[in-house]
Amino acid sequence: MPRVSRRNLLKLSGTGVAAGGLAGILASGRAPAYAQGTTMHWLKWNDFVPAADEHLRKVAIPEAEKALGIKINMETIGLNDLQARATAAIQSKAGADIIMGFNNHAQLYAASLADVSSLCESIDKAQGGYYDIAKGNCHDGKNWIAVPYCIVGGLMTYRKSWFDAAGITSFPKTWDEYHAAGKKLKAAGHPLGQSLGHSVGDPVAFTYPLMWSFGGKEVEADGKTVAINSKETIASVKFMTEFWKDSHDDGGLAWDDSSNNRAFLSGTISCTLNGASIYIESLRKPDQYKTDQGTPMKGDILHARLPAGPAGQYAFHSAQVMMVMGYSKNQKAAIDFLRWFHTPANYEGWFRSQKGFACGATKVWETNKLWDEDPVMKPFHNAPSFGRVPGFAGPSNQKAAEVLSKYIIADMYAKAVQGMPAEAAVAWAESELKKVYSV
Repeated sequence: MPRVSRRNLLKLSGTGVAAGGLAGILASGRAPAYAQGTTMHWLKWNDFVPAADEHLRKVAIPEAEKALGIKINMETIGLNDLQARATAAIQSKAGADIIMGFNNHAQLYAASLADVSSLCESIDKAQGGYYDIAKGNCHDGKNWIAVPYCIVGGLMTYRKSWFDAAGITSFPKTWDEYHAAGKKLKAAGHPLGQSLGHSVGDPVAFTYPLMWSFGGKEVEADGKTVAINSKETIASVKFMTEFWKDSHDDGGLAWDDSSNNRAFLSGTISCTLNGASIYIESLRKPDQYKTDQGTPMKGDILHARLPAGPAGQYAFHSAQVMMVMGYSKNQKAAIDFLRWFHTPANYEGWFRSQKGFACGATKVWETNKLWDEDPVMKPFHNAPSFGRVPGFAGPSNQKAAEVLSKYIIADMYAKAVQGMPAEAAVAWAESELKKVYSV
């Protein structure tokens, strides 16, 4: 092991070792110094792609432990349990050192999180820049409050043979075309399926873009003036009411982010908004998931963007972020680990284990060779580039995160499809938004 002079040590400290700089670590030939027996606790979701968590446990974490000289305890829990755990940890000032957040939830906890600006700025500069939605969810206007981990592209997953049988040879480009297609498919016993319950992924990823595509918005650009009660929003809710009745499986009102996966793979529905996890599961178990003809379902699945409305075509892609907790006594170790993980040579293995379910949070991953290996996955390669953050037309700040967490937009549509007049559903949403934005 080469000796490090005092002068070189000071130089290394100035280039980032004291703050967890990986370049300094490599230059010194030593692992960073931590308290003896340092153990870092990382809390994240049970990945919808099991191979990704397996890669972390068997490959990435052991390599990181060796490189960094720390013990990493990775704990996984259900997606919808993460926010409650984060809130409890902050209130008690005890818990995991790194906690995964979804979408803009980090904005809710900004005052209780470590500043990770140095790390994020270095990744941003080195990897072609973060997507706008990555920054919108993780930057509070002054500092980076969380590290973008990945972006799960949300596209329509559909059964090609059932669409073809209904005379729909390409995926509908507009909502009206999709409505017409849905009528045919439901009449043939193959309804569309959409989650409209309280779950952090699919319900909000469907309803926000629907509202935006008709010209609706929750607030004005000032981030204060509630603007949801408009003719555009009302038109989107009226559309959804008829669309749901004519085309959808009614069970979606109670579905979470895994229910629509099960419904699709069991042959109950013909199309749903989802990440690529349905297709990836069909690849993983080709003998279990079959078409009506007994062939592997994986050969009958395609992906497409959400349809366009009168005001354009939009998407809300689920962002996964890593929050370094302000109460943590292991912030340096946590930041060092995230720096290590997001180094391309280390991130690559995890990224490939996702098979395209997760897109990188930086633009460099758009051109990864992974996307050329399976044409069914190709539509996901640049999905984050056309995403929009919640809170539009205002910033994705703490108030926008509160609105998202309370499912106000998704509930507006859910109330309407259950019988509430569109105008009343929008007025209800307006009153709920005013409670948030007037504080």
